[in-house]
Amino acid sequence: MSDDLGLFTDPDVDERRPLKRERGRDNSARTKAKKRKKTILWLVVALILAVGMGGAYYGYKELRGIGSYDDYTGSGEADVIVEVKDGEVVSQIASSLYDNGVVASGRAFTEAGKKDTRVTSIQPGFYLMKTKMSGQQAVARMVDPKTRVPAVQIIGGTKLTDIKVGDKVVKGVYSLLADASCTEKDGQKKCLTVDEIRAAAEQTDPVALGVPEWALADVKKAEPRYRLEGLIMRGVYQVKPGVSAVELIRGVIVSSAQKLQGAGIPGGTVNTGFRPYEILIMASLIEKEAIEKDFAKVSQVIYNRLKEPMALQFDSTVNYLLDQPHIRTSDANRASQSPYNTYKSPGLTPTPIGSPSQQAIAAAIKPEGGSIMYFVKCQKDGTSCFSNTYDEHKVIDEKSRNEGVY
Repeated sequence: MSDDLGLFTDPDVDERRPLKRERGRDNSARTKAKKRKKTILWLVVALILAVGMGGAYYGYKELRGIGSYDDYTGSGEADVIVEVKDGEVVSQIASSLYDNGVVASGRAFTEAGKKDTRVTSIQPGFYLMKTKMSGQQAVARMVDPKTRVPAVQIIGGTKLTDIKVGDKVVKGVYSLLADASCTEKDGQKKCLTVDEIRAAAEQTDPVALGVPEWALADVKKAEPRYRLEGLIMRGVYQVKPGVSAVELIRGVIVSSAQKLQGAGIPGGTVNTGFRPYEILIMASLIEKEAIEKDFAKVSQVIYNRLKEPMALQFDSTVNYLLDQPHIRTSDANRASQSPYNTYKSPGLTPTPIGSPSQQAIAAAIKPEGGSIMYFVKCQKDGTSCFSNTYDEHKVIDEKSRNEGVY
């Protein structure tokens, strides 16, 4: 029955009130949900702060040497190569050891190192370490000279390939790198062969080998077997054993490029009138033709002859293809047709003919000055005598021969 007039409605009960009470319950639920979300949010924030403060405190303890730290107890398990970079301090070496699984924590190494001051004298290079070593054992192994992988030393004038001197063989860059690539890991000795290194040098894209941009064009057009000649200048190189031939060569080329930059190539060549690669070639010729005190004068002869123009007529360039270090060459050798025969081919050789030194590069960038055009070895210690005219040169040359200088 309809009660539109309100005859059967309890005046003390409002039919709309239940609706109001429902809305009130909804609002209350939403309020409670918001409170729960805020509570969770604050809990998350508190947790993040706690973790952050804990990490900060842990770092503080590590720096200040507070509290305990993880450390292995044994003398190690598997072999691993670890690099110490130039300028690294003990804490950085410790971090590297930890990253390579050698020690259980950086603190294990630094704390043990406090008892052995030799850790402050650890030299840059590669070290054959063991995984899971105690801090004390790691320190003892790092300071042992036998642990460090021997570096490669390239002397001025070294070629890529070997040179025969009588019954002896003077090792070239490729042979030296092959020797340095050897490592004995887990009782097995592994080395790259000379052929593997040579193949990588001749067949790999020069960019992948780390050839600097200023040399790329010349390297790409050179004969593959000669194209890396001279790019590894005189110096000491840290070589990581156990890597591929490409990675090995690239590491040395990149390191040499930094040395070359320090020596003035390419930056110092701007006002010479020659391209950086041409300066590199000139430096290699200077290295082969003279002893250090005469470098700047030989450089001036090169500048003067190229300006003339006049053939360089260097025996060192003829000998480059003959793989022999003799001062003089035969008539047949000098008559051969080759871009490296500077008696026949004008200008510079297509590539350097050996590893230049910083001193030879400096001389190539800044020659002696003057009008000298000729030189010849005139003393048995390698000293050269210089002259402006050919007639003067002939007199000195004959005297040197008679005295048995060459």
